[in-house]
Amino acid sequence: MEFTTVIKPKNKLFEVDFKEIWRYRDLYSMFVKRDIITQYKQTILGPTWFFIQPALTTIMYMVVFGGIAGISTDGLPQPLFYLAGIVFWQYFSDCLNKTSSTFTANQGIFGKVYFPRMIVPLATVTSNLVRMGIQFLLFIAVYIYYLIIGVDVAPNIYILLLPLLILMLAGLALGFGIIVSSLTTKYRDLTILFTFFVSLWMYATPVIYPLSTMSENRQWIMALNPVTGIMEAFKYGALGVGTFDWGMLAYSFGFMVVLLAIGIVVFNKVQRSFMDTV
Repeated sequence: MEFTTVIKPKNKLFEVDFKEIWRYRDLYSMFVKRDIITQYKQTILGPTWFFIQPALTTIMYMVVFGGIAGISTDGLPQPLFYLAGIVFWQYFSDCLNKTSSTFTANQGIFGKVYFPRMIVPLATVTSNLVRMGIQFLLFIAVYIYYLIIGVDVAPNIYILLLPLLILMLAGLALGFGIIVSSLTTKYRDLTILFTFFVSLWMYATPVIYPLSTMSENRQWIMALNPVTGIMEAFKYGALGVGTFDWGMLAYSFGFMVVLLAIGIVVFNKVQRSFMDTV
């Protein structure tokens, strides 16, 4: 008897079977659509929340950080500066939080049918990319408005790095997420702790403030955060303010590669027996 599909255990921990993932591309597409549709399916305003959420967050930052705290925005209009950081950070944090619950949130599906488990976190990163694209349209609209009224915004050639910066954000979120999701199969406390950690992480990233306002010693410490170089590179390329450093960007890229490698090893090891512990 000839079999059309043969399922066998993975022998290598550092392995991602892209051919197998490609064979399950229909399932991958289904997960992407599910993540997009179900998020606001039973809401009154529906997909408009994709615009409302960053808009409300921007207003809150303008009141709290721009008005009360008086934090500098490098001479740029507050809505433009905050929105640039919010669009990037929300994509990263959403990917991070959702991929970190891959095993616990999908244990019912994983226990009933076989498919490459890596499809779920990859679909999460992709679906959030669609959401980021929609929110990026809001940023462009605000950007064009300030250009029309004559605000001195100076985009430059480094804006061409945008696809690479988004790819790096996705890679960092995927790497951290699959490591945490693997650990939470045994230690559920990490889910609560990690959500709190992500909230604090934003304040260690130049989202609501420019890196240039900090002393050199603090800038060096902030540069250890792999998201800092990405965030600053985007603001420098799109707005013409901030700090651009190829060294910081190379560090972020290297950090992402190492993190993904560790994440793949841990994820592959846990997926073999996670149903016994989840």
